[in-house]
Amino acid sequence: QVQLVESGGGLVQAGGSLRLSCSASGRTFSRYAMGWFRQAPGKEREFVAGINWSGSNTNYADSVKGRFTISRDNAKKTVHLQMNSLKPEDTAVYYCAAAPIIANYIPVPASSYNYWGQGTQVTVSS
Repeated sequence: QVQLVESGGGLVQAGGSLRLSCSASGRTFSRYAMGWFRQAPGKEREFVAGINWSGSNTNYADSVKGRFTISRDNAKKTVHLQMNSLKPEDTAVYYCAAAPIIANYIPVPASSYNYWGQGTQVTVSS
């Protein structure tokens, strides 16, 4: 069982930066691939970035490549999403999620993730 709590969302102007954090409870955090997803009003939840259990492999949606960076600290049971050069189209609720995978593989479909946080709002003004 893993419980996830996101933090770090807020309101920022276009071109600005935010750093999202996700804190996990449970003893087996290092056995999970972690992902960040987002959902804008009227749209489906979409994959943003993922990181494998050890942190050696990452994956990004094309829309955020070069602007967002995902990282994790297994000792602190945290995963971060550094978001730079933010655009108004990045506005959404951002969710942290965990998938029980010990491999280099990072799943993209939301259905592959067993545990989800409550989400944190990110609003980018133009």
